[in-house]
Amino acid sequence: MPHSHRLRIQNDINTDYVISGRYKFKIQDMKELSKHIFEDIEEGFAAKIKPGDFLVAGGNFGCGSSREQAPAALKASGLCAVIAKSFARIFYRNAFNVGLCLVECETNYIDDMDELELDLDENILKNLTKGVNIEIKPVPGIMRKFLDSGGVIEYFKEHGGFEDVV
Repeated sequence: MPHSHRLRIQNDINTDYVISGRYKFKIQDMKELSKHIFEDIEEGFAAKIKPGDFLVAGGNFGCGSSREQAPAALKASGLCAVIAKSFARIFYRNAFNVGLCLVECETNYIDDMDELELDLDENILKNLTKGVNIEIKPVPGIMRKFLDSGGVIEYFKEHGGFEDVV
C-alpha cells in the first residue's frame, strides 16, 4: 500500500532534533512524547503524520545521544519507517530494539510528499510519483524478526529467548 512521507530532512539529524532534551525526562509516555518530534525544526510536525507515513532523510540520521526515546517516539508517532542514506550506529540498533523499521538507500530521488511503497522482501522502495524503483540495503534477518514482533522485548516474550535468531 502506498504511503506519502511528511518531511524531507537533511543530513546529520541528531536525536535532540528528533526529540528535544527538554522532554526526554519529563514525559515517559511515548505516545505523548511523540507529539513533540522535530518540534525544534518544524513546529507542529507531529500533527502532520498519518499512520503508516514514511520519514525521509539524508545521511547520518540519529547521531547524538544513545537514548531510546528518539526511535521510540518516532515509532509512537505512527511512522511506518525512516528512510535515510545512512544511520548512526547506535540509533540503528535502538530503532530495531523498539520495533521501528529503518531503511537505507539513496534518497536524492525522493521529494517531499512523493508517494512511496516499501517492499522489504524484494529490497525495493518504489517512488510511485516518479515511477522509479530504488534499491534498498537488505534489512538483516534478525532485525526483520524483531520488527515482526514489535521490538526485541516483544520478540523475547513471544519466543522465550533468542536461540532461534542466531
